[in-house]
Amino acid sequence: MALFYVIATPIGNMEDISLRSIRILKEVDIILCEDTRVTKKILNKYDIHTNTMSYHSQSGEAKVEIILEKIGEGKNIALVTDAGTPGISDPGSMLVSTIREKYKDEIKSGDLKIIGIPGPSALTGALSIAGVPSHEFIFLGFMPHKKGRETLFKEIQLSERTIVFYESPHRIMKTLESLKEYLGETNKKVTIVRELTKIYEEVVQGSAEEVFSIFSFNKEKQRGEFVVIVSN
Repeated sequence: MALFYVIATPIGNMEDISLRSIRILKEVDIILCEDTRVTKKILNKYDIHTNTMSYHSQSGEAKVEIILEKIGEGKNIALVTDAGTPGISDPGSMLVSTIREKYKDEIKSGDLKIIGIPGPSALTGALSIAGVPSHEFIFLGFMPHKKGRETLFKEIQLSERTIVFYESPHRIMKTLESLKEYLGETNKKVTIVRELTKIYEEVVQGSAEEVFSIFSFNKEKQRGEFVVIVSN
């Protein structure tokens, strides 16, 4: 039986990795990494010497074929991303989909198992400390740069559900300005969870206008990685 593991890794604090994850990363034949240099930091910390191979958004068909061949040879493989859970706003979902299509008979017979090892996720981590309705929510991943951006802000404006998405430091102010424009006449709350699990972790919450003002007058808050939550 071949095993393909999808393993969540820390999003900041390196202690946020499970004992099970460490054990499996030591036991598999190959670890697929978004960036091998980033993953090596975790592997070195936990004395893991497993062979690594890169797999990321720019990996072509040739790389995917190599991975499929390794699975066909019975190799046990683990997939990790730079931070968090693979497949959530990263190309891991496409690889898993390809494996399921290529080896559907083997999966059905039990000769291949795809196993998720849960752990850190910026999405659920942010919701857990935001104090907003989370019994149902819509996750948008990363906001598009241009095409479809206005449509999404209109959707956020009208949604009865909590909306969650990721944003980069280069575009956080542009996004906050758009939220102020579209949510100005509503009672919606904006929550920004910044640098989750890191030293400068912070939650900023208020109306769209209040949050925009806070970030405008505090340039240091514009650095880092952001989870943006809009709720009623």
